[in-house]
Amino acid sequence: MAVRPIRRSDYEGLNRLHRQVGWPERSQAGWRWLEDNPARRDIEAPVGWVVSNQDDEPAAMLGNLVQRFRKGPRTLYAATGFSLIVPPERSGASRSLIQAILTQPDLFAKYTLNANARAAPLYRLFGLKPGPMETHALKLSWVVDPLACLKGRLLRRLWGGLSASDAHRLGERLMNSRLFEPIPLVLPRDVMVLNNIRAGSAYADFWRDLANEGRLVADRSPEVLDWRLSDPDQTLPPILLGLMRGGRLIGMAAAMMNKTSLIEPPCLDIIDLAALETAPDAVEMLAGALIENARALGAAKVRLQVTTPEILDQLGDLAPRARREGGWGHCHALIEDPELARAWAPTPYDGDYAICARHIPLPRAWRSPIRSETNAPAGHWASAS
Repeated sequence: MAVRPIRRSDYEGLNRLHRQVGWPERSQAGWRWLEDNPARRDIEAPVGWVVSNQDDEPAAMLGNLVQRFRKGPRTLYAATGFSLIVPPERSGASRSLIQAILTQPDLFAKYTLNANARAAPLYRLFGLKPGPMETHALKLSWVVDPLACLKGRLLRRLWGGLSASDAHRLGERLMNSRLFEPIPLVLPRDVMVLNNIRAGSAYADFWRDLANEGRLVADRSPEVLDWRLSDPDQTLPPILLGLMRGGRLIGMAAAMMNKTSLIEPPCLDIIDLAALETAPDAVEMLAGALIENARALGAAKVRLQVTTPEILDQLGDLAPRARREGGWGHCHALIEDPELARAWAPTPYDGDYAICARHIPLPRAWRSPIRSETNAPAGHWASAS
């Protein structure tokens, strides 16, 4: 099947494909935001690819999230696919789309950290290998609102087989007022909200220290993180926490609220956990702070969708408390350089979770009487400004 790069004129057609499978659509500004990815611009990579119909409109698609990485003084690039959508009448198009992302030049890695159970076996056909071997099928979650989680399981049993259009008619379920009226965060000593990520900030110094350790790490520079936090389709900004010691930032965590479907309760997804090698306990402290505040923020559970043996160890007492989810290999990568393959220790930040999140609907979409969006809180939510 003929594959071509995504064009701006395709965006409405891409939304139509997302609508057919019940995945979140993007505004025009949201698609332009994906275009503005600094790493994508560095190497002039496509936003993604489509298989088009006879009218040259998108009939199947795959997004292309390019990321910078650092390993000592070296700057490297890698790409993960997102939003692989192939309707039944286009069966076979997934092979052409995946081949398009794998044949991109100048990338040390092509991978997915978010394969669903149905798509996971497909990636092995293209030479992608599960990894990390010990944890590629493991997701962790911490339940903070058992009743809401139970209601979600019951709704999945009742309505889990509905089509996207039928599910849409049921309306948004399992919402709560805490989402837009949260109480202030209660944080441990030395843990703080990061409101300043500009050059010259404590965060910028942390990124410099992290990059200078020489490990293979995804780019968390102020430029890239500012782009990450500026998604115009967000309804609730991500939370950005840092751990300070001796006047230095030694660890950080980022989390965002996600509602994976109309019938799922809200979930607080940890989308980044990073700490200096000299402060491995920062991971447990920061993850714990997010878990302790999650219910007050409106979440039913906290989820960590990518783990490594190192992260499991650094989570300390939190790891045994977590529910083990997943069960299929959701992490697959193609890395031809053996040294880089051994060095890569993926985190949720490396994946497409922030790009593909289903943002919490604004109150007017699920609650009556309609409440003004200006009631959304400010203060403890992190800001990119």
